[in-house]
Amino acid sequence: MIVVISPAKTLDFETPATTSEFTEANLLKQSQLLINRCQELSMQDVASLMKVSDKIAGLNVARFAEWKTPFSLTKDAKQCLFAFKGDVYTGLDAETLNETALQYAQQNLRILSGLYGLLRPLDLMLAYRLEMGTRLDNERGTNLYQFWGDLITEQLNKQLAAQDSAYLVNLASNEYFKAVKTKALKATVITPIFKDQKNGQYKVISFYAKKARGLMARYIMENEITDIEQLKGFTIGGYYFVEAASTTTDLVFQRDEQ
Repeated sequence: MIVVISPAKTLDFETPATTSEFTEANLLKQSQLLINRCQELSMQDVASLMKVSDKIAGLNVARFAEWKTPFSLTKDAKQCLFAFKGDVYTGLDAETLNETALQYAQQNLRILSGLYGLLRPLDLMLAYRLEMGTRLDNERGTNLYQFWGDLITEQLNKQLAAQDSAYLVNLASNEYFKAVKTKALKATVITPIFKDQKNGQYKVISFYAKKARGLMARYIMENEITDIEQLKGFTIGGYYFVEAASTTTDLVFQRDEQ
């Protein structure tokens, strides 16, 4: 199966990755087109577009200006699985994956990206900020969903076909998964949903749900999960599968109030 997750705003390019192995992203030519457009933006443009401070806008203007291929494994370029930080990646804890799990991740885990489209864990990336929901006008439309069009879905279909897989596990946010054309996807989409008990009710609490998605991704990689029934055995962090609240494609996991 293929598993997709979102990227993160927080990045770490200081801590060395646990492996020197790396690969090149498949859609870098498309990324270059976006960079060309971003290099036309002023600091004020970026601040307004991304709704960030002038300091962060200035940082990203500099990043756009310095972006160039090919990448090499230096202090400026890093394997994306180890570069992204945040709640999902806290749960995934890539630095402690063993070599077998990391190789399984390279074959089965994909990271959706506003700039890179679709990344494998060991694909090198440069530091950037360009969220999928950004309304950046470009040669293909008025936002990044229109820019990427069918390209991300086509890449996923190629990888699903290479594995002869019938399932894609969606552990991404709504913002990012909207970039996947599910009607054109040649797989059944399975979406785990994580709910925490609060004041006697079970609900999706963003902070906990993000970390749980990372925990689930790690569970899949470490156990080399290939079957949907195996997913239901996920009990990490106190979550448990609730069959009565689930459907064939939405798997609900709950955690009782601590």
